[in-house]
Amino acid sequence: MATSNDIKNGTILKLDGNLWQTIEFQHVKPGKGGAFVRTKLRNVTSGKVVDKTFNAGAKIETATVDRSEYQYLYQDGDDYVFMDNSTYDQITVPGVVVGDAANFMLENQNVTVAIHEGAPLYIEMPPSVVLEITYTEPGLQGDRSTGGTKPATVETGYQIQVPLFLEQGTKVKVDTRTGDYLGRVNE
Repeated sequence: MATSNDIKNGTILKLDGNLWQTIEFQHVKPGKGGAFVRTKLRNVTSGKVVDKTFNAGAKIETATVDRSEYQYLYQDGDDYVFMDNSTYDQITVPGVVVGDAANFMLENQNVTVAIHEGAPLYIEMPPSVVLEITYTEPGLQGDRSTGGTKPATVETGYQIQVPLFLEQGTKVKVDTRTGDYLGRVNE
């Protein structure tokens, strides 16, 4: 059993029958009183974020989560099928577990799947992906003091805001955490 001093970013804790991932932690030693660890935890199943404080040295239960590289193969109804890159075993991950990552996944793309006791918990995408714009209205050039944006649909069907000068067929880099346009990719 671990103690609160072992908490690091990414540590998975078992609290009240749920699994929580540590997003942030801070070890605090006030001048008066005992030290404590202030954490921000995200529920791995619901995504809910809470702040929790532990006394320094308090016993906590950690969960063993295996993170492995998987290749996204295809969508099967509401589920997604992935293949383990090392064993070539296929797993089916429910759409609710995949969540927003589905907006940025292309077939044959590698992602990290976190598995606890045989059940997939969440999908970790790379920080950014390159996607092709499949549809966007032509931008009207005019005199303006600030750069304008327009909606564009990328090859996964997700809609992002892009600068007016981008056209259909352009490859763009998209942030997978926020869905923001990061830049044009020249290939």
